[in-house]
Formats: sequence, structure tokens, C-alpha cells
Amino acid sequence: MENNFTYASVLSKKALKEIAVSWSWYEERLQYLGDRFVEEVKKTIIKIEENPHRYATKYKSYRQASVDTFPFLVIFRITERKKIVRIVSVFHTSRNPDKKY
Repeated sequence: MENNFTYASVLSKKALKEIAVSWSWYEERLQYLGDRFVEEVKKTIIKIEENPHRYATKYKSYRQASVDTFPFLVIFRITERKKIVRIVSVFHTSRNPDKKY
């Protein structure tokens, strides 16, 4: 059952580190590309906050959302009672999928 409340997001240390490392990698290739990457990740997180249940459960209670333009997935869990989505990883799709969750 959907509601009109948006969820707050909390990023793990791992997710923050993955974003920083990826930003740096993209910036080394092309100025401002890292900034575009971060903007797309932010847009994805906003979509998740608006309706986290639109994303199917993939493994145990983990869900994932694709980042537009970049080969990344935002991996998250929902804490329903507190209306929080916990971003556990910003995962590059070429990495070993066993390390996704």
C-alpha cells in the first residue's frame, strides 16, 4: 500500500566512499563528468525516496535502482517504521555481483 510520505535516505560509509572514488575516476577522464555522475546518483536517490517500493526486492531485503547514463546500481534497504531508505552501496555493474550485497 502506497502513501504520500517521502522517505529520508541515509548513505553508508561504503556508499559514500564508492561515490567519491567513482567521482574521482570520471573527473580524471573528463572535467565535470564526475559532477554529472554525482547528479545522476542524486536523482536516483530522490526517485527511491519518493517511492522505494517501486523497486523489487532482489536479495533478502535488498532492492536496487539503476543510475541513468552510468553503469551503477544504488543498493538499498527500507526501514519502514522510520520511513528511511538505507543506501548500502553504489555498485558498478562490472564488479563481481557476489560483492553487491
